[in-house]
Amino acid sequence: MLNSERIRRMPKGSASHWLLVALLLLLAAWYVVPDIRWHLARADAAPRPIQPRGDLSEDEKATIEIFERAKGSVVFITTRARVIDFWTRNVHSVPRGTGSGFIWDEHGHVVTNLHVIAGASEAIVKLEDGRDYPATLVGTSPAHDLAVLRIRVPIDAPQPIPLGTSADLRVGQKVFAIGNPFGLDWTLTTGIVSALDRSLTAEDGSIISHLIQTDAAINPGNSGGPLLDSAGRLIGVNTAIYSPSGASAGVGFAVPVDTVNRVVPQLIATGRYAPPSLGIEVDESLNRALMRELGLRGVAVLRVVPGSGADKAGLRGIRLVQSSGAVIPGDVILALDGARVESVAQLLSRLDDKRVGDLARLRIWRNGKEIEVDVELQASGKSSTL
Repeated sequence: MLNSERIRRMPKGSASHWLLVALLLLLAAWYVVPDIRWHLARADAAPRPIQPRGDLSEDEKATIEIFERAKGSVVFITTRARVIDFWTRNVHSVPRGTGSGFIWDEHGHVVTNLHVIAGASEAIVKLEDGRDYPATLVGTSPAHDLAVLRIRVPIDAPQPIPLGTSADLRVGQKVFAIGNPFGLDWTLTTGIVSALDRSLTAEDGSIISHLIQTDAAINPGNSGGPLLDSAGRLIGVNTAIYSPSGASAGVGFAVPVDTVNRVVPQLIATGRYAPPSLGIEVDESLNRALMRELGLRGVAVLRVVPGSGADKAGLRGIRLVQSSGAVIPGDVILALDGARVESVAQLLSRLDDKRVGDLARLRIWRNGKEIEVDVELQASGKSSTL
């Protein structure tokens, strides 16, 4: 602070006096002028002018076009379950969950994940334009976590989603996921193909193979929605995430479209998926014990189904010598079409890549030697038959 007594002693005409006065005026202006300007600005307050941004980038335009073209084919699925009141025995319908799906064809078939509708007593399919319809279940494939529903849309039915292929996917390709995470409908997320040919073990112990891994954000509610390539074509069905927290951690998985295009037509035609079969009976637990005993890695043939492709190709199952009670091991499948087979689940996965009527070249172990045989694949019968 300036000494007031010293100011009074300064001669009024001196340079020091006027310098001090100027300094005081400057300090006053420093504090007062901004306040005056603020009051004036309040009186003249108006929206700020917009800074032109220029045209969108080509990449942005392409992403917007993909979403606009595909969103009408994506649906929002809500499910309900029936519960019985313990005291009154009354049956109530309660909300169960939400998920995603997409229009498969012009007949109103909708593809989604099996786990989206599992345990539900009813499902409602909501279209992008706000209309909703009750859905009927057409068929399911637990081995692929796929389900087909059907809705009846009397007019202005949505277009089926364009179909691509997953056979030529490359790690690093751009991908686009559309779905309804946490009930937030018609959400777009983007990313890349992070890896290919991943496998996951389902809750029932089956292995879902050849999955596409992506870092596009996939959360609960995205399940059953489409994964698209940069041409806007379907390349997969978003099915699972790996996340300790239950939310997206940048590791999502999708069933490849080539699998979907093989399974869905069977579900529509028959309500179930019958994978190609060799015509042999196997057992996972017994197989592990036999492989330890034989010191091999493969799949033991327990029994050959009469009249099957395996029977016609001369495959042999386990035999029991009546006179001595000795058990003679049958054939052990070591590889299919050159790819190693070390478990029943792996053999099932290899067979699932083929179609009924195809020839499968097997490398088998028989009596201490390795030989190759060709087996014509047929539609499978019992669950224990491959």
